[in-house]
Amino acid sequence: MRFFLRLHVLDRVAIGLLAIGLLCVATGVLPTAQASDAMVRIAPLLAFLATVIVLAELTSQAQVFDVLAARMARAGRGSYPLLFLLCVAFASVTTIALNLDTTAVLLTPVMLALATRVGIAPVPLAMTTVWLANTASLLLPVSNLTNLLAANRVALSPVELAGRMWAPQLAAVLVTMACLWCFFWRAARRESPGLPDTDAGADTGGGATALGTGAARYTAPEPPAPADLVLFRACALACAGFLLAILVADVPLWMASATAAAVVVAAFALRDRAALRISLIPWRLLVMVPGMFLVVEAVNAHGLHELLAAAIGRDGDTLGLFRAAAVGGGLSNVLNNLPVYLAGEAAVPAANHDQLLALLIGVNAGPVITPWASLATLLWYERCHAYGVRVPVARLMGTGAVLAVCAVAASVGALALTR
Repeated sequence: MRFFLRLHVLDRVAIGLLAIGLLCVATGVLPTAQASDAMVRIAPLLAFLATVIVLAELTSQAQVFDVLAARMARAGRGSYPLLFLLCVAFASVTTIALNLDTTAVLLTPVMLALATRVGIAPVPLAMTTVWLANTASLLLPVSNLTNLLAANRVALSPVELAGRMWAPQLAAVLVTMACLWCFFWRAARRESPGLPDTDAGADTGGGATALGTGAARYTAPEPPAPADLVLFRACALACAGFLLAILVADVPLWMASATAAAVVVAAFALRDRAALRISLIPWRLLVMVPGMFLVVEAVNAHGLHELLAAAIGRDGDTLGLFRAAAVGGGLSNVLNNLPVYLAGEAAVPAANHDQLLALLIGVNAGPVITPWASLATLLWYERCHAYGVRVPVARLMGTGAVLAVCAVAASVGALALTR
């Protein structure tokens, strides 16, 4: 018990969820067949989680993210507003064109390295990543797994889905920008706490004279020289290959990440074997995700479907759109957006296409309050933890609640106006 209490709160949540899920199976609350089906569905997801985290961790050690961060800082030309726009554009395009989980894993280290390069607290850049990973994931099927499921349900091609969702997507990004600037990016807010536990007072290699000074401009640093050029190139090529495979190749996401991770691990085995350690594997996520799905499956088997059907309703009018989005966003922050979407999709009448798209808005743009609300947020939290960046949970949830309400409302309003 003493060991359990010493664990991080999310470690305790992960273990608790898995224990409850296994107890549901053992007692028959969740039938074994349903539990088995759930584990089969999430097996590729777990493979992606394990391999993409290893890829990101080793790529970071090879200084690829440091170089990218320095180049972004130079593109900002010393202007914080311009840097803000660049960061928003980078995170939005990455999420839309690649995947929100890719943004959470690969872009978070770039943003955190950028914070030290330009001399501001890391929290504004960290929040830019996680918020846009969620709110910028509405436009294309590839942007989010829920989009792919919804597009298949309503028989929309990628172009057709983009034509239907461009207005909600624009509304979500604009609201996110406003919240980011108000809560985190203004000069006074750049002094907010959340510095890394280590190296907080170290030389940043350029940038302002101290973190969080609130200075009007920053001095763009020179890109650092990688300590091992072979590792740097191998990791950079592996990441580029991973991103290219997602864009143009018809391969599963887990297969692309596993191949890239294998290349990086092989390079480190030859050049820096000491960096290959068991702690690279994201044990917390690999415990939490199965537990979370088992618990949700158990709840779904005992009344969640009926509850969702009653809450969402069968009306496809404007009020029905807002109800579906509110239910999806609210439950996503309690459970998780992927199982909530799967349960909600079954509760929406087959003919109510716009109501299903409103549900999609809720489960995509709404899960920005709790750390477990979406897989992207979990991945982001794991990356921040690895870098020693602490975002106060109360601040995360308070500002996230404002964003969730405003972004979902604006996006559903845009969907209704463009029907």
